[in-house]
Amino acid sequence: HGKSQGRTITFGIQERWDVISWVDYAVARFGPDIRILLLGVSMGASTVLMASGLELPPNVRGIIADCPYNSPKDIILRVAEKMGFSPRLIWPFVVAGAHVYGGFSIRETTAAESVKNASVPILILHGEADRFVPWDMSRQISLANRERIRLFTFPGSEHGLCFLADSPRYRQLVTDFMEAALK
Repeated sequence: HGKSQGRTITFGIQERWDVISWVDYAVARFGPDIRILLLGVSMGASTVLMASGLELPPNVRGIIADCPYNSPKDIILRVAEKMGFSPRLIWPFVVAGAHVYGGFSIRETTAAESVKNASVPILILHGEADRFVPWDMSRQISLANRERIRLFTFPGSEHGLCFLADSPRYRQLVTDFMEAALK
């Protein structure tokens, strides 16, 4: 939060390395025994899921992802289509723009691909009425690593609003996950 460096949002692809930096900072600041859970909502959720494919420090004990998208490509094309653009025509410009202006490949990784290598438990929460990031994207992510991922959906909940849709259930799921992960 606050004044971030950089000029390009990379939909979690480059930001996943920031997650590792934040973990390293927290360990240096609070000591080697600190236990950490990564949590994100929307792009933040996809970012922490993409970080799950990296070598996480042992302090990271779990990940909570609230309404993540499965890949930058899927969410970009979905938004482009909603704005009236042809996904087929816009995609080459997105790929070129990411390379030229951002210095990265938009195809480098996805949340669904990254979680295949996850070494920590993952809790995914998603609203079934999410019109921005369809909950099926979370289902696709969860199928990539059934051993590590638990997915829970919230009927009637829109994007990022699962907590408001059913606060007691959301709290219980998160509390149970945290207690198990932080043992």
